[in-house]
Amino acid sequence: MNKSVSVKVYHGYGHEQNLVVYGHVFKHKAKTEQVYSNNIFVNIIYLLKLFILKPYAFAEVRLQFFDQTIYNKTEADGFFKFEWKAEHNIPAGWHDVKVEALNADGKVLNVGDGKVYVPHITQYAFISDVDDTVMVSHSATIGRRLRELFIKNPHTRKTFPAAASHYQQLALSHTDPEQPNPFFYVSSSEWNLYDYLIETFKFNKLPDGAFLLNTLKRWKDLIKTGKTGHEGKLLRVMRILDAFPNQKFVFFGDNSQQDPEIYSSIVEKYPENIEAVYIRNIRSEKAEETMILLKKVEDKGVRACLFNNSEEAIEHSKIIGLIQ
Repeated sequence: MNKSVSVKVYHGYGHEQNLVVYGHVFKHKAKTEQVYSNNIFVNIIYLLKLFILKPYAFAEVRLQFFDQTIYNKTEADGFFKFEWKAEHNIPAGWHDVKVEALNADGKVLNVGDGKVYVPHITQYAFISDVDDTVMVSHSATIGRRLRELFIKNPHTRKTFPAAASHYQQLALSHTDPEQPNPFFYVSSSEWNLYDYLIETFKFNKLPDGAFLLNTLKRWKDLIKTGKTGHEGKLLRVMRILDAFPNQKFVFFGDNSQQDPEIYSSIVEKYPENIEAVYIRNIRSEKAEETMILLKKVEDKGVRACLFNNSEEAIEHSKIIGLIQ
């Protein structure tokens, strides 16, 4: 194995006819073992290391899933995507995948392990933004956003009060505890922050799910983190809807950036696939503008809620029957 080469596999998702797994191959990536410290310098160094990396462009990659073997190549930024159809029945739940990076002679350089989530047949699925919808991030103000990132770690990042309770109730609503409703977390944050976000959500007891993030950034672009990729966010949401055409979706976002516009445009085209849209009112000066967009959502027969705190959203979910 080539220790300088690393393979990162992110949580995938899908069903028998359409399975998807993403990841990156790096020629070099700084060691990023997290130390949960209150020392801001420790946290700053950890965050910087997440952006110190050298992607492996156009490397051959090989995926192993049960007895299937699939080949592909990384893109210029080391990113790879596998999309395939299962040859056998795949039960619901999490399933292991293995991705190998190969050199020109077919020799294995290194291996990455990952998982694919096949949802149970449930009534609902949930797509949620991350920054300022679940986590306090101050996305609209770059200085405050960077301060949140730099001085805090996944165990000290704040999530909004009762947000985890709301999501936990939704995950178990209208289904058995052994068959939770699926969650997809779609964010403009970069893949650099994947492990950071996974640990933050785990620590705050948010439902497990698949993350779909934005293109990698290098350390010199760190100041721009989370500020680009809203068009890409729309495409990522649409890919999830395309993967599960028979599922009813509920959207969660906030009005600090583009979520109301993105979600309302999707409802305009696919109202039959959407059950409800929830927008956290982060910027009160945009409340009226947000309500106009949500009125368009409701005109399509989709429930909508602009909420200031998660308790309001929970009550709305109970009223419309999302939470039993």
